[in-house]
Order: sequence, then C-alpha cells, then structure tokens
Amino acid sequence: MKHPYLPKLLFLLLFICAGFTSAFAQTGTVSGRVLDEQKEGLPGVTVLIEGTSLGNSTNADGTFAIQNVPAGAQTLVVSFIGYTSQRLPVTVTAGQNTEINATLGENTTLLNEAVVVGYGTQRRQDVTGSVATVSSKDFVQGQITNPEQLVQGKIAGVSITTGGGSPGAGSAVRIRGNSSLNANNDPLYVIDGVPVDKGGIAGASNPLSLINPNDIESVTVLKDASATAIYGNRASNGVILITTKRGLQGEKLTVNFSSQTSASVRANTYDVLSAQQFGDIVRANGAESQIATLGTTSTNWQNEIFRTAATFDNNISLTGSAGKIPFRVSYGNLYQDGIVITNNLKRNSGSVSLSPMLFNDHLRVDINAKGTLVNNRFVDNGQIGNAVLFDPTQPVRVEGADGAQLAPFGGYFQYLQPNGSPLGLAPGNPVAALNNTNNVSDVKRLIGNVQLDYKIHGVEGLRANLNLGTDISRGDGSTTIQPTDFGNFNPTGGGDPNLSGRFTQYNQRKDMRLLEAYLAYSKQLGSVKLDVQGGHSYQDFVNQGDNFLPLRFDRATLVNPTDVLTVPGYYNRLVLLSYFGRANLNVKDRYLLTATVRNDRTSRFEEGNRSGVFPAVGLGWRIKEEQFLADNNTVSELKLRAGWGRTGQQDIGGVYDYLPRYVTSNAGAQYQFGSEFVTTQRPSGYNRDLTWETTTTWNYGLDYGFLDNRISGAIDVYQRNTTDLLAVVNVPAGANLTNLLASNIGSLRNRGIEFSINGSPVRSEAWNVDLNFNVAYNENKITGLGPQQSDFAGYLVGGIPGGTGSTIQVHSVGFPSSAFYVRQQVYDPNGRPLQGVYVDRNADGLSSDGDLYRYKQPAPLAVLGFSSNVSYNKLSLSFLLRGNVGNYVYNSAAANLANFANAQSSTGFLTNLPTDINSTGFTRQQLFADYYIRNGSFLRGENVTLGYNVGSVLNEKINLRLSAAVQNVFLITKYDGLDPEIFGGVDNNFYPRARTFTFGVNASF
Repeated sequence: MKHPYLPKLLFLLLFICAGFTSAFAQTGTVSGRVLDEQKEGLPGVTVLIEGTSLGNSTNADGTFAIQNVPAGAQTLVVSFIGYTSQRLPVTVTAGQNTEINATLGENTTLLNEAVVVGYGTQRRQDVTGSVATVSSKDFVQGQITNPEQLVQGKIAGVSITTGGGSPGAGSAVRIRGNSSLNANNDPLYVIDGVPVDKGGIAGASNPLSLINPNDIESVTVLKDASATAIYGNRASNGVILITTKRGLQGEKLTVNFSSQTSASVRANTYDVLSAQQFGDIVRANGAESQIATLGTTSTNWQNEIFRTAATFDNNISLTGSAGKIPFRVSYGNLYQDGIVITNNLKRNSGSVSLSPMLFNDHLRVDINAKGTLVNNRFVDNGQIGNAVLFDPTQPVRVEGADGAQLAPFGGYFQYLQPNGSPLGLAPGNPVAALNNTNNVSDVKRLIGNVQLDYKIHGVEGLRANLNLGTDISRGDGSTTIQPTDFGNFNPTGGGDPNLSGRFTQYNQRKDMRLLEAYLAYSKQLGSVKLDVQGGHSYQDFVNQGDNFLPLRFDRATLVNPTDVLTVPGYYNRLVLLSYFGRANLNVKDRYLLTATVRNDRTSRFEEGNRSGVFPAVGLGWRIKEEQFLADNNTVSELKLRAGWGRTGQQDIGGVYDYLPRYVTSNAGAQYQFGSEFVTTQRPSGYNRDLTWETTTTWNYGLDYGFLDNRISGAIDVYQRNTTDLLAVVNVPAGANLTNLLASNIGSLRNRGIEFSINGSPVRSEAWNVDLNFNVAYNENKITGLGPQQSDFAGYLVGGIPGGTGSTIQVHSVGFPSSAFYVRQQVYDPNGRPLQGVYVDRNADGLSSDGDLYRYKQPAPLAVLGFSSNVSYNKLSLSFLLRGNVGNYVYNSAAANLANFANAQSSTGFLTNLPTDINSTGFTRQQLFADYYIRNGSFLRGENVTLGYNVGSVLNEKINLRLSAAVQNVFLITKYDGLDPEIFGGVDNNFYPRARTFTFGVNASF
C-alpha cells in the first residue's frame, strides 16, 4: 500500500535536519584546562562566555568544555573565589573545538575575606568551618541604604532586625543568638582586610550606613569557632567579611551608572480611636470637666506627621586596568527622606581600589580607600508616640482671632493655662514639635588599607604579607529648639518672658590604626598539601570628644556655636595586641585538618588578666572524593565537617573599668555657687578582676551537592557555651563606688540547627530558575549567674514606660536571656481579661512580686528565608520572604495607654486611647499582665523585583537594564501592634517600616 504523504514527510524531515545541521554549523566548542600557579588543575572554577548564559565549571582535574558557542570572536571569563579572575579572547571556529588554557594566580585579599578564616589561602572545598557567602548577583534588591540589608534573609543562622523605618536606621545583627548578657553581641566586621570599629559614632544611627552598598561585591559570614578563631579577640559573635568591588588585570575600561528613584509610604499605623469613637467614650465615662475639654474637629495625627517620602540614589563607577594596574573608582550620592516629616539622610561616598602586580608578579599591592560624608536630620521617636496619643478632636493649627493666644507658639494648637503659659503635664503638639526642632549631624568616615603580599624569591611557596589599615570617623551634631516650642518652655527666658530656645551640640573623634603581618608557607608533598602561617596583629582605638554645656536663647538672639561653653572632654584608648597561627593539612583532597590558635592581649583589663588564648581545630572528610563516589554523577559534593574552638570577648563598658579613677560629671550634676555652675569630678566604680569572657563552640556540619550542584546546601548542628560572662551586676551599698559593676559572672548556652538548600531546577538559554531556602533554630538558656541568695529572681532588664524604673524582663538561671517577667492574667468565661486579677502562683494568698513568672522570650526560636530568581531571556523576577517563629513582643503601647485613666490622667487635657481598650475595658494600667505578651511570629514579603535587560543601545555602545521593586510588600502575623519585628521585644514609640516602590536604571558602557 502506498502512502501519498510519505514523500512529503521525508522531504520535511530532511529540511528540518538540514536546518539543524546549519544551525549546528554556526557554533563550536571551547575546551581547555585551568591551572593554579603550581601547575595543578583547579576544580570548581567558573568558566563563562561573556555576554551569554553559556558556561561550565571545571572538573576535578581542572578541565572544562563549553558547547554550542557562537562562531567568531568571544571572550572567556575565568573566575574562582580566592584567585584573580581572567578575561581571555578566543576565536571560535564553526563546527570545531577551540582549546584554550588558563593559569589563575592567588588573590590574597579575596582569600583573606571570602574564604572563611582570613589571612589564608584555603580553597572553599578545603574549609572545615561553618561559612556562608552571598555575592552581588544574589543580593537583596531595591532601595538598600545599609550593607547588612543586602543579605537579610539570605543566610541560615543570621538574624538581621532593622531598628525601624528611619533612613539609615541601625540593625541588630545576631549570628546564632546572643552569646553575652551585657557585653557587645555584634559580629566583627572586616572590610577589605580591615577589622573595623564595632562601636558607633556620634551623629550616625548606624555606623554601617557610612558604607555604600553599591561598592560591595560579596558578604561572607563566619559562624563557628573553627572559622572565626583566627580573629579570636572579637569573634565570639561571628565575623562578617565584606569584600568591595575592584578591577581585573587586562580589563577594558567600563563605566557603570545606576540611578534609583523611590517613593515610601506607611505600611501600617497604630490602631487608636477615631475622633468620633474617642468623643463617645469620654462622654460615656468622663466627668463634665473632661467632656468640656473635647474639641470640635477630627484630626488624624498620624496622617499629619507621616508623609510619602522620596529617595534618589545615584552611583557611577569606572573599572578597568591601566597597563598592569587594575583599578576601580566610584562615587555615590544618596538623598533619602523619612516617612516622618523633617526626617532625612544625605550621603556622599567615594571609593578607590588599585591592585598592581610588581616585580615579575611576585609582589601584589592592594590599595583600598572608602570615604563617606553623611548629613542627617533626626526626629524624636517620642513624637510618634505623641501623635498616637494626641486628642483627635483638636486641630493642628488655630488661625485668626481664635488663635491669638497661640501666636507665640507659631499658631499651633497647644494646651495653655488662662495666662497663656503651657499647661503643666500636657503633651505638646507633635507637628509643632517636629517642625520646631532641628536635630542635625555631619558624620565623616574613612576606611583604608594598603596590603602588600610578596612571594619570596628562592623559596617556593613562601609568602610575606603586610597589612596597614585605618578607620577614621568624625561625628558632629547639634540640636536647635526654636523659642516657639511648647515643650521647651522656660519662665526665665530672655526676650519673651515665657519662652526661650535651646541649643546643644556634640562631637566625637574616633581613630583606629591597624598593623598586621604574617608569613605563610604552602607545600605539596605528593598527595599531601600543607599550609602553615604565623602572624602578628596590632590594633589601636582612640575615642575622644568635647562635653558641651547647653545654651539658651530668645527669639531675638542668633545662635553662635562658638559661644557654646565646653567642660573638660573625654579621651579613651584601647589597644589589642595579638599573635596567631594556623596549619591546614589536605590529604588526597579527602581528609582535611585545620588547627588555629590566637593569643590576644587587651588594655581593657588589669595586667595579669589581659592575655587570652583561643584555640580551634576543624576536621573535614570529602566523601565525594572516595572511590565509591568519585565516578558518581548524581553526587557532586559531599563533605562532613566537625569543629571545636574557643573565642573571646572583652567589649563591655568603658576601657578603664579596672582602674580606680575620677570622672567628669555631666551638666546635670553640677554645683551652683551664686550665679555660676561648677563641674565636678567624682570617683567611679571599678573591678580589678575583670577578664575575658570565653565562648566554646562545637559544630558538626554536612555540605552537599547533587546533579552538578543544581541542588546544594549545608546542614549544621552546634552548641556554644559562654563562661565568665561579662555582665553588669548589682553590688551591695558601700562595697564599691557604684551599685552596678561590670563583672565576670555566670554562663550562657546557645544550641541549634541550621539548614540551607539551593536549587537550580531550570537552566537553559532562555529560562533560568534559582531557589534558596534557609531555616535556623536556636535555643538560648542562662546556665549560671554565680552564687546568689535562694530568693534571687535574676537581674531585671527591659525598661518600659508607665512607672519609674519599671522593667518587664529578667535574666534568670534556667531561662532564656531577657525572658518576660510578668503576672498570669485571669479571664472571665468570655475570655475577657479581668482587671487586676492574677493567678496566685505562689499560693500565699497575697498579690505580690512572688507571683511573677518567666514567660516566653523576645528572640525568635526559628528564623527562615526563602528567595527565588526567575529569568526568561531579558526579563527577570526575584522575590524574598523572611520570617520569625517563636518571638514574643510586649505591646507597651497597649499596656501603658489602653485604659481610661490614661485619657484623664490630668486636668485640662485628654489623650487618645489604643483600640485595645475595646477588648479589655480597663480603667487603669495593668503593666505586668502576661495578656500584653503577644505572639510576634510573622512572614514578611521583603522584596519583589522585576527587571528587564534592554541590551545594547545607541549603536551598541551602552548596555541598559531597567528594574522596578517593592519592599516590605506584605506582612502576615497575629500580632495586633504596629510591627512584630522588634529587637529586644518591647514595642514602644516604634518608627514604622515603610513600603517602598523603586524604579531603577543601570547603564554600562
């Protein structure tokens, strides 16, 4: 039987095959081998065809092959962490294989910072510690002001909590929880090889806001002692290594310009009564005098102090190589308004990096300098609380004849006495207070270093490294309060008999000097590779400034800052002196050993207590390299890790707490003799026995990768025990010159598990999908507080408003640090809390402090992050979700304010109430009820970004990319306050996080 369609089908098949053959004939293959300087193959090196998605990673012997490469002139980009990247020209012949080899030289700076432990030359596959790296391509997108925001939600075990929505607001960064009670719990930041000052600078809410995120290439987090012990003296809380962008050898000049414009709006508001609801509750419960105090308008005070805020962020950089000198120069300009009126931040930043190779490539010089000038105008967060509370029936301003009495206050409504003076205890108009206060600062910072790495002639494998660095900060600021300000009333002021202005100022000067030097020797002995090194570090911190007395002025007086009087200033100096060594042993690329020891001395302690020795050891077994897995194509990486080590902590209080000394009193502790005020000197408490706080860490980990690392990740289990806690403790009266003293007392434990997984389920020329999920569980417990009386409850912490010296948290043995310390609420059959009725937990028949109990904790038990990046041809979509589980929040606003007694706390004025009063009906404060401890677990849509790569424009001279992003997209939580993400767990006068919409343009040519 004949098939009439068969000839047509055969012809069509031949046509398709010819098409495929023709298409195939237009491409070729590029293959080769990548070697290190010892001429050994480098596995895991990334090899890409520039401008395409074509690429591969080298095999165990350093070989690679890339197929379907378009014929013609191409550029091969070869890169590997810890080595200097190369861009190699290659001409691809259609239908043929083009072979090209590359040799990568070690990049000491990158190795120091990006490969785990600093100062070394370890390959990532040789690492035995717990480490995570996020590169610029995986950073959080959108309007990023502070560097820590780049990796928020990206790394298991790293919790980053922003302290509100103000521009440049500080963040609390915690790696595996708090390891101390009162000492500094921040990680150590190392920027381009410079361990920078962990403290802040006057005039900057966040010292990291002085670093331009656009200059950062990668962020690496060292989490366990095996990874951090090389930085022993300040590594108990982990280490964050920041590597900035730089030029590459032989790179052509590239100019990159990026511009972002953002609009920020409130994502949430405090729930308070409307003018109608407030009037109704006052008329139902208040006296006639209180009802008469009600106004006749309807004002949403939160709407009056909040606004839609604009941000403009522009950056330009020049990257290239001038002969054999790779360089990068950048400039950034940021102007960011806060969503609270009058609040803004301006930042100008610049950076320079040079990386020449001299003496026949034996000497590598890395020169880095980053300078920043930041101008801030701050706002008092207390005015956010005033806006929440201010009577919604009163107007913002009173015009005309009705406002004549308010003219001295700029026409703003205020509560006055009949004689026109401010009404005592009454709150001030928050809009007026914000406009009348000019709280500004100018902050400068310079971080720079010169690092010389020399391969010694005649001794193969021996290097000498010298690193000279500095971190210089200058902070100057002042606050000018206008004479028309209600809250600054002074009956003795000049000019106007009832009003006067106030001018205060401050400054701070911080200088850090660094000198580090080490020798490193690497030797391959058959199947055994040995790396040893030893070095010395000297770091000097000077902190000084002036103490200024405030100046009052009337409306006719111009403020001259040079007229401000000063009293003796302050000067502190801290010196850290260290010796360190490390040995790495690699046997057959399977069995790994890392041993580290660091001896630190600090001037913060008495001679005899200054020295601390911090050892660590890490073991690794690369199971993948065993014969039974070597040829397995499913398993691409499998490594077991185990580590133990000790790290130190000495950062508490002042730098002279071990010395008996006299200190200068502040302006509020002066003695008056006639018309003159005399500043006094007073003795200060001291403790000669202060010594190192020590954290001992065990860590067990598994690194895994499957299907050519399309699925990869890590699992870590750890326990950290901190002993000799540096804590501020109570001492008996007369035992010292203070009732609070820094001491070594007690112990603390953190233990937990971390899991991360990365997936690339789709990889093709058109489609690429990358996924990341990480989760970390951490359990914190105080295991000792030294010898105490049997009825000792613990050290009370967590101050709250509503009473003098009131606290809501406690440090107690057997409980998490800062556990809430509250009374157990009793409820009626309908679930409504009963006012003043609590469980008699000690069964003594009395309502006393003996009924207080520890309930929940502010720190989350689990922190998770999920992100994805999907691209189709030129279009890309990325998002980030973050969440906390098990964190609890004390709703201070509701506990302090949601009661009718608050509305009528004094005569002549009323204050608004949170809507929580509708759930309780409380007539007075119930500050310590566990009813106000609320579950703060949440899931936040942190970021969604849509990008489009336009490609080459203007005769292919410019590559253009457009993007649009939304930050703080949504929040899912049961918490009924403003925001559940509150570091420390006390929700009071919180500056709301904004929802930000950003449009960006990026052009390179």
